[in-house]
Amino acid sequence: MADRSSARQWDEIRTLRFSQGITHPSQQSVLTEFGNTKVLCGVSVVDKVPHFLRGSGNGWLTAEYSMLPLSTNERVNRDRFKQNGRSIEIQRLIGRSLRAMVDLSLLGERTIMVDCDVLSADGGTRTAAITGASVALQCILNRLIEKEGVPEAALKFGLAAVSAGIVDGQSLVDLEYVEDSRADADLNLVMNDQNEWIEVQGSSENAPFSHEQFLDVLAVGQKGVRHILEAQNQFLAERF
Repeated sequence: MADRSSARQWDEIRTLRFSQGITHPSQQSVLTEFGNTKVLCGVSVVDKVPHFLRGSGNGWLTAEYSMLPLSTNERVNRDRFKQNGRSIEIQRLIGRSLRAMVDLSLLGERTIMVDCDVLSADGGTRTAAITGASVALQCILNRLIEKEGVPEAALKFGLAAVSAGIVDGQSLVDLEYVEDSRADADLNLVMNDQNEWIEVQGSSENAPFSHEQFLDVLAVGQKGVRHILEAQNQFLAERF
């Protein structure tokens, strides 16, 4: 296949950056950048739970995802009255992934609210959202552990996510939009820091793919997630 537009190797993720201090200091937020994809991930806590958990002593985590109007080449309409199906599906993916990180029975009756807003979209927005929200979630759980007496065991592990796909017969990791738009197969992979899969989403787009190709793209994605986990750990180690 032709060289990637960013001069990356087939198993190389884009330039990754985490930044804090974007929102009010009382909140935990992380701006996550994979190349030109930028997602602002915020996490806050409220001292109540949904009605189905009241009196249980258990906590909850929920996520919301949206794309800002100018995040793509063509303006995206705001979800003012009704979210589109894509946004609903993505925020469910984010919520499922992050709930796997937390022992909700140790939170007390608190709800962790996760907000992921896409500032700039160039492929991989949902995996960037999970990756950044994972960092912000670990930050706020550390605060709850230190200040609110939440047990350390409430944080089970860290996790990260990356996109992967097959383009012109080649397995690629962290697809940009131009790659994703012509991929034969497209996957979203979520893995924890114990080398265990949390979620594997994928489908053929233009052509079926073989079992061997599936294993190959999983291996490429796994390598990408490991690199992201290392970057997360370095960022968190500088703050805790």
